[in-house]
Amino acid sequence: MNKIPSPDVLFPNEYGTSCFLKNVITAPNITVGDYTYYDDPVDPAAFERNNVLFNWPEFGDHLSIGKFCSIASGVRFVMGSANHRLSSVSTYPFSVFGGLWAQRTPPHLSQLPFKGDTVVGNDVWLGRECVIMPGIHIGDGAIVAAYSVVTRDVEPYTVVGGNPARFLKRRFSQELIDLLLQLRWWDFPPEELADFLPVLCNENLEEVKEIIQRRLNL
Repeated sequence: MNKIPSPDVLFPNEYGTSCFLKNVITAPNITVGDYTYYDDPVDPAAFERNNVLFNWPEFGDHLSIGKFCSIASGVRFVMGSANHRLSSVSTYPFSVFGGLWAQRTPPHLSQLPFKGDTVVGNDVWLGRECVIMPGIHIGDGAIVAAYSVVTRDVEPYTVVGGNPARFLKRRFSQELIDLLLQLRWWDFPPEELADFLPVLCNENLEEVKEIIQRRLNL
Protein backbone atom coordinates (compact mmCIF):
# COMPACT_ATOMS: atom_id res chain seq x y z
CA MET A 1 0.00 0.00 0.00
CA ASN A 2 1.39 3.38 -1.03
CA LYS A 3 1.78 5.94 1.72
CA ILE A 4 1.78 9.70 1.58
CA PRO A 5 5.34 10.96 2.23
CA SER A 6 5.81 12.20 5.76
CA PRO A 7 7.15 15.73 6.38
CA ASP A 8 8.66 14.50 9.65
CA VAL A 9 11.44 12.35 8.17
CA LEU A 10 14.93 13.76 7.72
CA PHE A 11 15.86 12.17 4.40
CA PRO A 12 12.71 11.62 2.32
CA ASN A 13 14.16 9.37 -0.39
CA GLU A 14 16.90 6.86 -1.02
CA TYR A 15 19.36 9.35 -2.55
CA GLY A 16 20.29 10.96 0.77
CA THR A 17 21.10 14.32 -0.81
CA SER A 18 17.86 16.06 0.13
CA CYS A 19 16.49 16.68 3.61
CA PHE A 20 13.27 18.17 4.89
CA LEU A 21 14.65 21.25 6.57
CA LYS A 22 12.19 21.71 9.40
CA ASN A 23 13.67 18.58 10.99
CA VAL A 24 17.20 20.00 11.31
CA ILE A 25 16.48 23.59 12.38
CA THR A 26 17.45 24.49 15.95
CA ALA A 27 17.74 28.31 15.95
CA PRO A 28 14.74 29.98 17.61
CA ASN A 29 14.49 32.62 14.88
CA ILE A 30 14.26 30.23 11.91
CA THR A 31 11.03 28.53 10.85
CA VAL A 32 10.55 26.22 7.88
CA GLY A 33 7.30 24.72 6.62
CA ASP A 34 6.45 21.11 5.82
CA TYR A 35 8.08 19.44 2.82
CA THR A 36 10.54 22.24 2.12
CA TYR A 37 13.82 20.56 1.24
CA TYR A 38 17.44 21.49 0.79
CA ASP A 39 19.51 19.52 -1.70
CA ASP A 40 23.25 19.12 -1.22
CA PRO A 41 25.45 16.17 -2.22
CA VAL A 42 27.79 16.72 0.75
CA ASP A 43 25.77 17.43 3.90
CA PRO A 44 22.21 18.70 3.41
CA ALA A 45 21.44 18.39 7.12
CA ALA A 46 24.04 21.09 7.87
CA PHE A 47 21.92 23.77 6.21
CA GLU A 48 21.54 25.91 9.30
CA ARG A 49 25.29 25.98 9.97
CA ASN A 50 26.48 26.43 6.39
CA ASN A 51 23.72 28.33 4.62
CA VAL A 52 22.26 30.80 7.12
CA LEU A 53 25.08 33.27 7.57
CA PHE A 54 25.70 35.62 10.52
CA ASN A 55 22.63 34.43 12.37
CA TRP A 56 22.59 35.93 15.86
CA PRO A 57 19.03 35.53 17.16
CA GLU A 58 19.56 38.29 19.73
CA PHE A 59 19.78 40.77 16.85
CA GLY A 60 16.03 40.31 16.44
CA ASP A 61 15.48 39.32 12.83
CA HIS A 62 13.85 36.09 11.68
CA LEU A 63 14.08 33.78 8.68
CA SER A 64 10.75 32.26 7.67
CA ILE A 65 10.51 29.76 4.81
CA GLY A 66 7.14 28.38 3.71
CA LYS A 67 5.97 24.93 2.67
CA PHE A 68 6.98 22.93 -0.39
CA CYS A 69 10.02 25.07 -1.25
CA SER A 70 12.88 23.66 -3.32
CA ILE A 71 16.26 24.98 -2.19
CA ALA A 72 19.20 24.03 -4.38
CA SER A 73 22.76 23.36 -3.31
CA GLY A 74 24.71 26.38 -2.08
CA VAL A 75 21.77 28.74 -1.52
CA ARG A 76 22.67 31.18 1.24
CA PHE A 77 20.65 33.52 3.42
CA VAL A 78 22.55 36.52 4.78
CA MET A 79 21.05 37.63 8.08
CA GLY A 80 20.97 41.21 9.31
CA SER A 81 23.89 41.02 11.70
CA ALA A 82 26.20 40.58 8.71
CA ASN A 83 25.88 44.34 8.20
CA HIS A 84 28.24 47.00 9.46
CA ARG A 85 27.47 50.36 11.03
CA LEU A 86 26.68 52.89 8.28
CA SER A 87 25.74 55.92 10.39
CA SER A 88 29.25 56.98 11.44
CA VAL A 89 32.57 57.88 9.86
CA SER A 90 33.99 54.36 10.15
CA THR A 91 32.24 51.08 9.42
CA TYR A 92 34.86 49.08 11.33
CA PRO A 93 33.40 46.89 14.15
CA PHE A 94 35.83 48.01 16.89
CA SER A 95 33.76 46.69 19.80
CA VAL A 96 33.84 43.04 18.70
CA PHE A 97 37.60 42.89 19.33
CA GLY A 98 37.34 43.73 23.03
CA GLY A 99 39.65 45.66 25.32
CA LEU A 100 39.58 49.44 25.31
CA TRP A 101 37.91 49.37 21.92
CA ALA A 102 34.87 47.65 23.41
CA GLN A 103 34.85 50.04 26.39
CA ARG A 104 34.88 53.13 24.22
CA THR A 105 32.40 52.16 21.52
CA PRO A 106 28.71 51.17 21.60
CA PRO A 107 27.80 47.46 21.45
CA HIS A 108 28.22 46.20 17.91
CA LEU A 109 24.70 44.86 17.29
CA SER A 110 23.03 48.00 18.61
CA GLN A 111 24.33 50.15 15.76
CA LEU A 112 23.64 47.87 12.83
CA PRO A 113 20.97 48.80 10.28
CA PHE A 114 17.89 46.62 10.82
CA LYS A 115 16.37 45.31 7.58
CA GLY A 116 13.61 43.25 9.18
CA ASP A 117 12.68 39.62 8.71
CA THR A 118 13.53 37.54 5.65
CA VAL A 119 10.42 35.77 4.38
CA VAL A 120 10.18 33.11 1.68
CA GLY A 121 6.68 32.07 0.62
CA ASN A 122 5.38 28.65 -0.36
CA ASP A 123 6.33 26.60 -3.43
CA VAL A 124 9.36 28.80 -4.09
CA TRP A 125 12.31 27.46 -6.08
CA LEU A 126 15.70 28.92 -5.15
CA GLY A 127 18.33 28.04 -7.74
CA ARG A 128 21.86 26.85 -7.07
CA GLU A 129 24.21 29.21 -5.21
CA CYS A 130 21.78 32.12 -5.10
CA VAL A 131 22.11 34.58 -2.22
CA ILE A 132 19.20 36.15 -0.38
CA MET A 133 20.08 39.41 1.37
CA PRO A 134 18.62 40.53 4.73
CA GLY A 135 14.98 41.59 4.96
CA ILE A 136 13.95 40.26 1.56
CA HIS A 137 10.41 38.95 0.95
CA ILE A 138 9.95 36.35 -1.80
CA GLY A 139 6.35 35.64 -2.79
CA ASP A 140 4.59 32.31 -3.23
CA GLY A 141 5.48 30.38 -6.37
CA ALA A 142 8.47 32.56 -7.28
CA ILE A 143 11.64 31.28 -8.95
CA VAL A 144 15.12 32.68 -8.32
CA ALA A 145 17.63 31.73 -11.01
CA ALA A 146 20.92 30.06 -10.13
CA TYR A 147 23.77 32.31 -8.93
CA SER A 148 21.47 35.30 -8.42
CA VAL A 149 21.84 37.87 -5.62
CA VAL A 150 18.42 38.98 -4.40
CA THR A 151 18.47 42.52 -3.04
CA ARG A 152 14.80 43.45 -3.57
CA ASP A 153 11.48 41.81 -2.82
CA VAL A 154 10.20 39.28 -5.35
CA GLU A 155 6.53 39.21 -6.35
CA PRO A 156 4.54 35.94 -6.26
CA TYR A 157 4.84 33.68 -9.30
CA THR A 158 7.57 35.72 -10.95
CA VAL A 159 11.01 34.69 -12.17
CA VAL A 160 14.04 36.79 -11.23
CA GLY A 161 17.73 36.40 -11.96
CA GLY A 162 21.10 38.14 -12.08
CA ASN A 163 23.30 40.19 -9.76
CA PRO A 164 21.44 42.06 -8.50
CA ALA A 165 18.42 39.93 -9.36
CA ARG A 166 15.93 41.62 -11.67
CA PHE A 167 12.46 40.74 -12.87
CA LEU A 168 12.51 38.39 -15.88
CA LYS A 169 8.90 37.34 -16.36
CA ARG A 170 5.62 36.33 -14.77
CA ARG A 171 5.17 32.59 -14.73
CA PHE A 172 1.45 32.73 -15.55
CA SER A 173 -1.33 35.15 -16.42
CA GLN A 174 -2.34 37.46 -13.62
CA GLU A 175 -5.72 35.73 -13.54
CA LEU A 176 -4.15 32.33 -12.84
CA ILE A 177 -1.74 33.84 -10.30
CA ASP A 178 -4.65 35.36 -8.39
CA LEU A 179 -6.47 32.03 -8.41
CA LEU A 180 -3.43 30.16 -7.10
CA LEU A 181 -2.92 32.68 -4.31
CA GLN A 182 -6.56 32.26 -3.34
CA LEU A 183 -6.41 28.46 -3.61
CA ARG A 184 -3.38 28.02 -1.32
CA TRP A 185 -2.98 24.35 -2.27
CA TRP A 186 0.00 24.00 0.09
CA ASP A 187 -2.44 24.16 3.00
CA PHE A 188 -4.57 21.23 1.77
CA PRO A 189 -4.85 18.22 4.09
CA PRO A 190 -2.47 15.42 2.98
CA GLU A 191 -5.11 13.17 1.41
CA GLU A 192 -6.77 16.07 -0.38
CA LEU A 193 -3.42 17.25 -1.72
CA ALA A 194 -2.59 13.77 -3.01
CA ASP A 195 -5.86 13.76 -4.98
CA PHE A 196 -5.09 17.24 -6.35
CA LEU A 197 -1.56 16.45 -7.59
CA PRO A 198 -2.65 15.72 -11.20
CA VAL A 199 -3.95 19.29 -11.38
CA LEU A 200 -0.73 20.76 -10.00
CA CYS A 201 1.31 18.88 -12.61
CA ASN A 202 -1.05 19.52 -15.55
CA GLU A 203 0.61 21.54 -18.32
CA ASN A 204 -2.75 22.60 -19.77
CA LEU A 205 -3.03 25.84 -17.82
CA GLU A 206 -6.43 26.76 -19.21
CA GLU A 207 -7.78 23.48 -17.88
CA VAL A 208 -6.07 24.10 -14.55
CA LYS A 209 -7.63 27.54 -14.34
CA GLU A 210 -11.10 26.13 -14.95
CA ILE A 211 -10.64 23.41 -12.31
CA ILE A 212 -9.51 25.95 -9.73
CA GLN A 213 -12.38 28.28 -10.56
CA ARG A 214 -14.87 25.45 -10.02
CA ARG A 215 -13.20 24.50 -6.78
CA LEU A 216 -13.38 28.07 -5.53
CA ASN A 217 -16.98 28.37 -6.75
CA LEU A 218 -16.12 31.30 -9.01
